[in-house]
Amino acid sequence: MIEKCKKLLKKYSEILSYLIVGGLTTVVSLGIKYALLFTVFSANNPIELQISVILSWIGAVAFAYFANRKFVFKSKEKNILKEIINFTAGRIATLLIEMFIMWFICTLLSLDSNIWVITATVICQVMQIVGNYVISKFFVFKKNKKDKN
Repeated sequence: MIEKCKKLLKKYSEILSYLIVGGLTTVVSLGIKYALLFTVFSANNPIELQISVILSWIGAVAFAYFANRKFVFKSKEKNILKEIINFTAGRIATLLIEMFIMWFICTLLSLDSNIWVITATVICQVMQIVGNYVISKFFVFKKNKKDKN
């Protein structure tokens, strides 16, 4: 039984590591966003809402890049600048999706109470976790044949 668990853990270690790093990234993102929205900014103000989304995104992307590089994908890429650019480009795509969803729910539909801000954010986070994993695995930290051996 223990051997079977070890095999499963080894087989899914990358996904498990990604989920842990993703969870920590989510904490960073939500911490920044809620700290801003529930103190200095208001979800009722569309500009302030988007500023809080962007600032939380910047903090989360910086944390996520270094954590994913080191702990999840164990990248050995020498061209770190290229990797950072690709990582950031992938995250920009998911940021734009988050901004649209937040705008649609909180601004267009005028569902800007705290509960709706939280609900919209949770929807965005789930979409980002899946999308960011696919982008990171297949486009940013992809391993070439030499790295796989």
